[in-house]
Amino acid sequence: MKPWIRRGVVGAVTAILALASAACGSGGSTGSTGSTGEASQAAAPPSKCAPTEGPVTLEYYSWVPGIDKVIDIWNAKNPDIQVKFVTGPAGPDGAYQNFFNGIKAGNAPDLAQIEYDSLSSFRLQDGLLNLADCAGVPEVKDKFVPWTWQQVTFGESDGIYAIPQDIGPIGMYYRADLFEKAGIKPPTTWEEYYEAAKVISKEGGHIHHFASGDVNWFLGQIWQAGGRWFSVSGDQWTVSLTGAESQQVATYWQRMLNEKLARPMATWSDEWWKALETGDIWTWVSPYWANALIAQNAPKSAGKWAVATMPQWTAGQKAAGNWGGSTTAVLSSAKHPFEAAKFATWLNSDLEALQALNENGGLYPATAEGQQMPALSKPLDFYGGQDISGIFSEAAANVDPDFPWGPTMTQTYSDVRDGFAAAIEGKGNLADALGSAQRSTIDALKSQSIPVAGG
Repeated sequence: MKPWIRRGVVGAVTAILALASAACGSGGSTGSTGSTGEASQAAAPPSKCAPTEGPVTLEYYSWVPGIDKVIDIWNAKNPDIQVKFVTGPAGPDGAYQNFFNGIKAGNAPDLAQIEYDSLSSFRLQDGLLNLADCAGVPEVKDKFVPWTWQQVTFGESDGIYAIPQDIGPIGMYYRADLFEKAGIKPPTTWEEYYEAAKVISKEGGHIHHFASGDVNWFLGQIWQAGGRWFSVSGDQWTVSLTGAESQQVATYWQRMLNEKLARPMATWSDEWWKALETGDIWTWVSPYWANALIAQNAPKSAGKWAVATMPQWTAGQKAAGNWGGSTTAVLSSAKHPFEAAKFATWLNSDLEALQALNENGGLYPATAEGQQMPALSKPLDFYGGQDISGIFSEAAANVDPDFPWGPTMTQTYSDVRDGFAAAIEGKGNLADALGSAQRSTIDALKSQSIPVAGG
């Protein structure tokens, strides 16, 4: 649910850098993920996808709770392709670096759960198998929300480097009871959200919290606004943490902090859950997956919540950001790539598997069909009987597909996080934090011999 990335050590190898240019955009000057450069196509590794004779056993690493029950469904139906479930920490807490080490040593799992913002790092290190020639993989493309397919192909016509699993299109959870009592309508723009925050402040509450650790949440709003932190032209990266959209979001939340309309508080803390339950915090701008978390951790507020569309930066628009989501990737060291690709495709596109993933792991599917499952499209008592599925399926359709990730996201996230924490303590501001993180990110790219535009 919470995306992170492990930075890899990347050498100055032209072919690998060409892969990087595909990973976060086109080979042209736009930095778009919608097309691909000549160098990146030439450097695409050949497929190794051929069936294995006889029974095989695959290892699949995932941190999703209950996913072992989904694997049991597969194993019961596929006696010749058995999957062994391996679990552990998510993202940078040991998992990704272990994968990198295992790929080199030849003992990595065949398949791994990898977040969207981490794929470019794995691609830079040639850690992902190209599944484009694996039977059945290209055929499932149209099942997925288009922007998720862009994320796993890097805009290439001859590359598929993972299968989308789940996504985190953002909406707005709000305390309908408190809004109604205060005579406030759910805000449809961020300016209306600010005005509502002032009313809520007079009522003794806060419209939202601000957590220095939620850089991914902050970036989801920049995504919604049309901003980019990274782009690439040829083999040169451009870092733009201080672009207009990023400044817009930073200025907005700095004002909210300065006027004490947003309460500094760590997400996931006991104090924060209590604030949601008691009505100190009135909204949480968050993805679909948040609905179950609120219900589990703020049970006394049952029936008092509702969900609306994410506020817009421009009135009348329907843009949405995304926070979270993962893929199932076949690692380049996999011993049985054909069988691994077959399982990954089933896991993330078969309706029975998608239903089990949602029921056991709470995942919001990356396929259009999965988002229409009866398990999702039903009234929820906790949300006053509202069917919230339409809010998020519409949001998923309005996420900008042309959003690239950089190769040093762990370092970037960490530096922004540290800067935000300092800003909350009155040492600088959010815009300063972005400027500092931009400089350190450029330094990190250069230290790894990755060309930077203007550098």
